[in-house]
Amino acid sequence: MLDGARRAARAALQAWRRAAGVRHVRQSRPHVTRAALAADLARLGIAPGDTLFVHSSLKSLGYVEGGALAVVHALQDAVGPQGALLLPAYYLPGGTVRAACAMQDYVFDPRRHGTHMGRLPEAFLASAGVRRSIHPTHSVSAWGRHADALTEAHHRAPSIFGVDSPWQRFIGCEQAKVLGLGISMGPVTFYHALEDAMGEAFPVPVWEDKTELLACLDHAGRRWEVPVRPFDPAVAQRRIDHPGRGDLRDYFHREFDAAGLRINGQVGDAASWWIPAQGFYDHLRRLAADNVTIYASAEELAARPIGRA
Repeated sequence: MLDGARRAARAALQAWRRAAGVRHVRQSRPHVTRAALAADLARLGIAPGDTLFVHSSLKSLGYVEGGALAVVHALQDAVGPQGALLLPAYYLPGGTVRAACAMQDYVFDPRRHGTHMGRLPEAFLASAGVRRSIHPTHSVSAWGRHADALTEAHHRAPSIFGVDSPWQRFIGCEQAKVLGLGISMGPVTFYHALEDAMGEAFPVPVWEDKTELLACLDHAGRRWEVPVRPFDPAVAQRRIDHPGRGDLRDYFHREFDAAGLRINGQVGDAASWWIPAQGFYDHLRRLAADNVTIYASAEELAARPIGRA
């Protein structure tokens, strides 16, 4: 009973904080509409038929009339019925893959587990026509032309981001683009696709030694045991999304601009960008050959000038 009361209190506090945040944004930020966002996406270069993997900061867009669902609809308007959208739907109890692996009796259930990824992924996950892959830590949700193909059998893939995962299937789609709405080059899960593809040949040993089996249920309630390899927490401390790695985020920003791969613009009130998925992946591989990864030290960055062919 006490645990239930604590959960209810935490939920109430979270709802209060969210409402207070919405009020602050409404009073202090520009107001934008679904139509304006769709027009901004088109000016940025998002086109009908695109398949987008979206990483976003909802509050960066300004005060969106209609909230997160209006952003979802604007993205759907931008890619049209022949396009597709993917958003992270990760559910990470404890906050990390390692913490999820350490939990006793944890079983992911898509029928009752939402996502920890914020209001836009939450709204997208609850939208009509959206499919969700089955994975105990890193499920993704998808809408549109390729939704079924992108999300199917994720729980049977040998690694989170590798062969037969939504990330590797996404790279193979025509007009596939990684879209960042109001975010830096830090919180971009797409980077891990190269790590899983290269495996032990990746320049940095990013994983712990042991592969864990985590349980999950599929949409029909069938149970699966899914291989998950936790990241080494010491290595993760120097990753591009760590607060102290502004140097690495800036390097990747300037590097992908210099390579002509990153297209920049404004969506709502947010500085935004996109990179073609295949070009993104290929350039990450070229950087890795020069020992520049999302874990690179300041010395490794200094040894490779921006824009080196």
